This record gives sequence, C-alpha cells and structure tokens, in this order.
Amino acid sequence: MVKVSNNLLGLLNIATFLISIPILAGGIWLSRQANTECERFLEKPVIALGVFVMLVSLAGLIGSCCRVTWLLWVYLLVMFLLIVLLFCFTIFAFVVTNKGAGEALSGKGYKEYRLGDYSHWLQKRVNNNWGRIGSCLQDSKICQKLIDDGSNTAADDFYKEHLSALQSGCCKPSNDCNFEYVSPTNWTKTPTSSLINPDCNTWSNDPKTLCYSCQSCKAGLLDNIKTDWKKVAILNIIFLVFLIIVYSVGCCAFRNNREDNSWKRYP
Repeated sequence: MVKVSNNLLGLLNIATFLISIPILAGGIWLSRQANTECERFLEKPVIALGVFVMLVSLAGLIGSCCRVTWLLWVYLLVMFLLIVLLFCFTIFAFVVTNKGAGEALSGKGYKEYRLGDYSHWLQKRVNNNWGRIGSCLQDSKICQKLIDDGSNTAADDFYKEHLSALQSGCCKPSNDCNFEYVSPTNWTKTPTSSLINPDCNTWSNDPKTLCYSCQSCKAGLLDNIKTDWKKVAILNIIFLVFLIIVYSVGCCAFRNNREDNSWKRYP
C-alpha cells in the first residue's frame, strides 16, 4: 500500500527538481555570457546551487517513491545538516547586521556612511576583497545617473536628492571635506576645505575614479549588505519552517520504508 508521506515527499521533491533546472540553466548561461568580474564571480555559486538542489531532490524522490531506504537516509542527513546551517546563518546574519546606520545631515536629503560604524567582521571581508568589489561597482555604473545630470542639477536641488547608500558613499565626496559643488560628480577644493577625513584626498573628479576607493564607498556597500541580509534572514526563517516540515515528512517516509522492508523480510 502506498503511504501518504511517501507520495507527499515525492511531490515536494519533483517541485524542487523542477526549480533546480532554471537555476542550473541560469548558471550555465552566466558562464557563457559573463563579461564582467561580477558576473564571473556569480556563475560558479549558481551552478553549484543548481546541481546541489537537483541531486538532493533526486535522492528524496527515488528514496521515497522507489523505497530505497539508504538513499532516503542520506537525503534526511543532508536535510538535517541544511537545517542546522541555515539556522546558524540566520542567527549570524542578525548579529553582524545589528551595527551601523547612515548619519542624517542637516538640510540634506541624503545620509553619510562611515565604515567604522559597521560590524568588524563585515569590514574585514569587504577590505580584503575590495579590488574585486570595486571593479563590480564600477561595472554596475551606479554613478551614471549623477554623471549624466551634470551641470543641469543646481546645488540646492542636489542637496535635496535622496541618494542611495552606494551613490552617497561612492559618487560624491564626504560632507566633511567641505568641497565646493560644481556638479553631482564634480567638486573643487576651497580655502575652507578640510582634509582631516582621508576620503577627501582619495576623491577624484575623474568619472572612472570618483570615490570608489573611499572608506565611505565601502560603508555604503555595507549598509546595502546590512539591509539585504536582514531581508534574507527573514526569508530564511520562512524557508527554515518549510525545510522542517519537509524533514518531518521525510522521517515518516523513512519509517514507512523500514516497516515495509521488515514486512517483506518476515512475511
């Protein structure tokens, strides 16, 4: 007699197997179309994720529907480890994103971001990989809109702009510098300019340089990471509940397999 838990587990794994196909196809497409460092960086994790989901789904599908007990045992072991890892990552994500926030400026629509305000662990990871990250940011052309606006944007209008964390940190000099505004990406030093902040010396009006090497640019990226990781952590909680349900169904199917094997062994 076919058990409900085996059928349900089989259906769930058919769904995840189908999901793995576009993931794997997307990774292969990236590997062939990649033109930038960012795209090349993404291709291997995407392919690995697609292959992992496909193999785990096949193990669960064959183990539950074909009553292969050892394969179902492997499937449950992988699921258990995945639940533990996901739980640990979710807790870790909330801990490392607990620190840091943009500093509101009087009379400005945008905020300023300082690297030292964020988690030391995230700072270290960003500093160690900034060569690749900086290249990705330049390829993404986050400052292009400000460059295109050029002299069409008056100073008062620019100061009211609600810039993103990356635009604020990478596309303009720090407010500490007290540079004179010419255009959103063109600023000049004045006798009252301050160079106490090291970003003031790093800033360049060259559209290819701007403040991509500034500490504020790294801080802007960390603020984005903080926001994204919190969203991912919330989604992880939902996914974790789903995995626990699937794991429970898998345990029932595993028990059914063992009972059937015992029945066949001792008629």
